Amino acid sequence: MHDSCRCYELPPFSRFYFNLIYIARQSLCAAIMNRLFTIFFLLLICLFSSCKKDLLHFQKVQQLSSNTTMQLNNIRFISSNVCIIGGGIQFAQSGVLRSVDGGYTWSVFSDTSAPKEMFGLGVSTNGRIYLSGVDGDVLQSNDSGNTWKFNRIPDWLVYFGGYFPAPDTGIFVSSILQRQCTVTRIDSNFKIIDEQTHLFGVNNVYPAGPRTSYLIGYGTVMVTTDNGNTWNFQDVNGDNFMAMDIHGQDIWLCGYAGSIFHTTDGGNNWKRLRNGNDITLPRYNLLGIAFKDGQNGWAVCDDGKLIRTDDAGNHWEEYDRFTTSALRSIAICPNGDLLVAGDNGSIFRITTL
Repeated sequence: MHDSCRCYELPPFSRFYFNLIYIARQSLCAAIMNRLFTIFFLLLICLFSSCKKDLLHFQKVQQLSSNTTMQLNNIRFISSNVCIIGGGIQFAQSGVLRSVDGGYTWSVFSDTSAPKEMFGLGVSTNGRIYLSGVDGDVLQSNDSGNTWKFNRIPDWLVYFGGYFPAPDTGIFVSSILQRQCTVTRIDSNFKIIDEQTHLFGVNNVYPAGPRTSYLIGYGTVMVTTDNGNTWNFQDVNGDNFMAMDIHGQDIWLCGYAGSIFHTTDGGNNWKRLRNGNDITLPRYNLLGIAFKDGQNGWAVCDDGKLIRTDDAGNHWEEYDRFTTSALRSIAICPNGDLLVAGDNGSIFRITTL
C-alpha cells in the first residue's frame, strides 16, 4: 500500500488539545444560542407588554330596547331631542328607528316601498334627512323623521351615502365590492344629472359646509367645493376609510385596519395619529368615530370594542367590552353620553367617566 493511503493516529497530546478545542467550540456555540434565545424571549416579552393595556371602566352602560333585530348602520342626532338610525335586512327589509326623547326610547318604521336595507344617512343644511340603500332606494324626510317619502335613483345601484348640498343637486355614492364606485348627482326630482366612475370602493359622503363635501373609501379621500361637479384627491391613504367626523376645519378619519388620521386645515395636510399596521398596537377594525371636542373622542369596532382618546387622537385606550356585536356607528348625546348602534338591533347608551 502506498504511504499516501495510510491512516495516522494523532499523538495523545494532540488528541487532548483537539478535544479541548472541540469542547470549547461547542460550549461557545451553546452560549451564543442561549444568549440569542434570551434576547429573543425578552423581545417577545417587550412586544406583548407593549400590547397589553389596562381597560377603562364605564360609569354606566345601558342596552336600550330597539324593538328590532335588524342591522343598524348609521345613527345621527337631528336636534337635541330627535335622533335617527337607518338600517335593515339587506335584501328583505328597510329600517328606520326614531327617538324623540334624546335617544332613550325608540320606535321602528319600515317602508314597504323600500323593501331593502338602508346603508347611508345624510342630513342637508335645511334639515332634510336622506336614507339610501339597495336598488337606488332613497327615503326622504322633511319633518325630522316623522314621515318619509320614497324615491328611487333610476340606476338601481347600492348607495352607501348621500344628501343634497343644494336644493337642486344631490350627491349619492355607490360601490361594488370595494373595487368600483359611482358618484351620482341628481336633481330635485331624483333624475340623474351625471355620474362619475372610479376604480376604488367608497363608503360614504359627508357635508362640510356650503358647496363642500368629502368622499371616503378604499385608500381614498376626495373633496368637492362645487357641489360635486369636480372632485380632488387628498394626500391621505393607507387604509379603507370607513368614517369621518367633521368639526369645521378639524376633521378626524378612521379606517377598517385601525388607522386614524387628523387634519386641522380641511384636508390640505393630514397627519396619521394611529397606524393600524403597527404590530405593537392592538388590532382594531374601526367602523365609526366621534369627537366631543378637540381632545376627547371615541371610535367603535366591528367586534364590539369601544376605544377612547383624551389627547386629540394621539393615544387610544380600550374600554371594558360590553358586547360582541359589531358596533357600526356612534353619536354623542346632548348631555354628553354616547349612543352606539350595530348588529342584531343593538343600541347602547354609555356614560363615561
